[in-house]
Amino acid sequence: MKYFLILTNSSKDLDLKISRQIRDMIIEKGAFCEILAGNESDQDDEIEVPEKTECILVIGGDGTILNAARRLLRSGIPIMGVNLGTLGFLADVKPKDLGNAIDNLLCNNYQLENRIMLHAQIWRGREKITTYDALNDFHISRKSINGPIKLTVRINGSIFDSYFGDGLILCTPTGSTGYNLSAGGPIINPTCKNFVLTPVCSHSLTARPIVLAKEDIVTVEIEPFHTGIDAVFLYDGRIGESLLSGDKVVIYKSDAVTPFVKMKEVSFVEILKEKLL
Repeated sequence: MKYFLILTNSSKDLDLKISRQIRDMIIEKGAFCEILAGNESDQDDEIEVPEKTECILVIGGDGTILNAARRLLRSGIPIMGVNLGTLGFLADVKPKDLGNAIDNLLCNNYQLENRIMLHAQIWRGREKITTYDALNDFHISRKSINGPIKLTVRINGSIFDSYFGDGLILCTPTGSTGYNLSAGGPIINPTCKNFVLTPVCSHSLTARPIVLAKEDIVTVEIEPFHTGIDAVFLYDGRIGESLLSGDKVVIYKSDAVTPFVKMKEVSFVEILKEKLL
């Protein structure tokens, strides 16, 4: 690799101090690098990547990487995360390790790990009102604190269950260590192709998370329950659409993937021990 773009979260890298240090380090080693600054609240507009870019270094935390993944959808350009956040499941390179990481990139000494994404369509009657893509998860949540919502779930066209509670999470293996984990869902190795449906605070003794096959198509319908209590659709932790009774959300594995640069072989179990125990 020789051509790099630094995508930095300016609210974490104040005055772009770290980003400039990384850029200068790359240029001193005979490569090319530009900086694009933003923050996690930026919109999901596509990023205009300079021609010849071979790798994007994302400086920030996991939220910055999730935002970048959506804005780089189908670009095919690998991402390497530099962790300025807290847990850092996605941004696994620490600033102190950057020198070695850049040397390995310049020598093509790295591996690529393709992470699956999810795609969602929101339908109101016969009209598809919008679509979303997510690297981590989709969350259908109650919009009001006044009461729960009722959701009917179909898998591949067949009714699977109805959930009465705070909502549902549908997550990728990458997102399984996020809100899904807090809600009692399973942790899945990020290289897997499955995805997960996890009820949130369901008023039931039998509601349990389910691991789905990569070919499965999930349809969630918002059922009427109390007047004025509707739902909201979130993608990777960001608010998307308000949902009305009768709306349907169709979710399945996207045909897009996010390629991540992995600098060293560290088992997923070791990462879990470091981050969660």
